[in-house]
Amino acid sequence: MAFSRITKLDPPSRGTFRRAAVMLCTLLSSLFLMHCLTGRCSTTSPSPVQSSSERPAVALFEDFRSLRTKKLMYEWSRGSEMRGHGGADGRPAGLPEDERQVVELPEEPLILPPPDVAASRKVSPRFAGKLSPLGEGSKKLPQALIIGVKKGGTRALLEFLRVHPDIRAVGAEPHFFDRDYGNGLEWYRDLMPKTLEGQITMEKTPSYFVTREAPARISAMSRDTKLIVVVRDPVTRAISDYTQTLSKKPDIPSFESLTFKNRTTGLIDTSWSAIQIGIYAKHLDNWLQYFPMDQILFVSGERLISDPAGELGRVQDFLGLKRIITDKHFYFNQTKGFPCLKKAEGSSKPHCLGKTKGRTHPNIDPEVVQRLRDFYRPFNMKFYQMTGQFFGWND
Repeated sequence: MAFSRITKLDPPSRGTFRRAAVMLCTLLSSLFLMHCLTGRCSTTSPSPVQSSSERPAVALFEDFRSLRTKKLMYEWSRGSEMRGHGGADGRPAGLPEDERQVVELPEEPLILPPPDVAASRKVSPRFAGKLSPLGEGSKKLPQALIIGVKKGGTRALLEFLRVHPDIRAVGAEPHFFDRDYGNGLEWYRDLMPKTLEGQITMEKTPSYFVTREAPARISAMSRDTKLIVVVRDPVTRAISDYTQTLSKKPDIPSFESLTFKNRTTGLIDTSWSAIQIGIYAKHLDNWLQYFPMDQILFVSGERLISDPAGELGRVQDFLGLKRIITDKHFYFNQTKGFPCLKKAEGSSKPHCLGKTKGRTHPNIDPEVVQRLRDFYRPFNMKFYQMTGQFFGWND
């Protein structure tokens, strides 16, 4: 009768058991740590004056576990230096007797610092400005700015851009480079939303475009900053500007009286901000002293209404982003007379700009309107030449 040959296997060595024990302890320690990080365990850190008999059992166990893990890791590291399985005494073979001593546990467990002390320790500088382990992002200075112009459509553009997952923008206008520059860049950074790697931080303050100091200040922050300017027919923009002021101050003089220094001579009052803002070529000259033209994108306020997806496509290309915002994101609101979002950022509901947008303009004397068109014509032509774009405002 034939029998199969049975091979006798040697039992695992003590070194193998030790390595398995280390792996098991490390696994259990990791699981316990994860358990505590999720807030499911609660231990009261002992006061330094407490004896081991007065300390909570869970705290004592944690201290013992920490030391036991250190001991096992020490044995593991020493044993990994040797090629063999170990000596007969279970310690790494090939080492002198005085180097094969096992770390002994102290009589009193190690006293850990209270949680509030550990939490108060400063983070190493090499982690400053980087993502946290939980991935909530960090605050950065903006890489792109919407710098103008007032009543050109900047709010609409910002709201449309915020639909893009790679754009994070401040909702309110910071006015840092025109009003609060003295507060410093760290103050400005703190206003920004947190962003993840690959996302762009943005803000919009339309008054930057007409602030003489703004270009130099923004350039000092970063010469690589991308600038976006939403421009609109300067005559229509001036009337819209006046309409906004009239809604807040009903007793202001008429548009016609504010437009002229002298109505009889027809001399335009360029000191009035509503008129002065629309001289785009003059303001652009100031910006070109600090930024090249290829870092400035001019968005048509008129086309932002008639073809929002087309203008948003140009903006996304300028920012180096994938064209995610398309026609499917918009619908035209007949009551307001401009496009609205089908789904706003962080919402599943349609969203239009507030009541302050799309106000009805007052009736302006046609002669005054024509005088303004004649006044702006040479400035518009120069602006077309500077930007290489024709906006059609003289039609």
